Amino acid sequence: MEIVPLAPALEHVFWRHVNQDIPHYYFFALDWKYDKDVSKILLALEGNRVDAMMLVYRQSIVQLRGSDEAVRALLERLDVEEVELQAEEQHEQRVLEKYKAAIRHKMILMTLNKNGESLQLVHPVVELCVSDSEEIALLMRLANPEAWGDTTSQRIVEGMRRVSWFGIVVNGELVSIGSVHLTEWGGLIGVVATHGAHMNRGYATSVVSKLVEQIFENRSMAMIYVLADNLPAVRVYEKVGFKPYREYFFMRGEKR
Repeated sequence: MEIVPLAPALEHVFWRHVNQDIPHYYFFALDWKYDKDVSKILLALEGNRVDAMMLVYRQSIVQLRGSDEAVRALLERLDVEEVELQAEEQHEQRVLEKYKAAIRHKMILMTLNKNGESLQLVHPVVELCVSDSEEIALLMRLANPEAWGDTTSQRIVEGMRRVSWFGIVVNGELVSIGSVHLTEWGGLIGVVATHGAHMNRGYATSVVSKLVEQIFENRSMAMIYVLADNLPAVRVYEKVGFKPYREYFFMRGEKR
């Protein structure tokens, strides 16, 4: 087995492997194509075959995919002190041998193919813009302090060149939001959040339905990640037509 950095001469090998399962390798494809200057990918090769790969984005966000032996070899090459890491579940123990987790979760990747949707747009959903960025950031911080506690309006605005936002406004207040990032491979729903005082009214279902509608205007696949223990969210996504695709281990922590 050979561990090598992804370089132009190996791109045909990389894309051949990634294109076999775009949802599984979505962030590898996304970051290598659109953020190559802040992305590093290592390949574990057996001849001309990819046995595993590791993405390091902005020197701290890591994605791992592949066989046990190859992932072990890739982890030996990982030299970051603080990490946010996603890997297949079978690699959890190996990751935790190297990194002490402050946060750890089981995540489900859910997918939905065009014509399999069951849209339920009960409430009016509007597209949001830069002037809504402060309310978006505030709602995210309130809805999930662990994941989004450091979200700022500036970060939302910076991301709007790639990400579209939609939401529900009740009596002048933004109460439910969702975001979607469209690429040639499909649409990834990134954020879905509803104010605690406005839950259980079907707002999230309407927002997700609107996001799926937007995706399927020009794409054929929608994707979303959800915490496995967030059963209300899972039910919302299933209601719209999403089905579980793969499960992952997610952690944030520091090197032991």
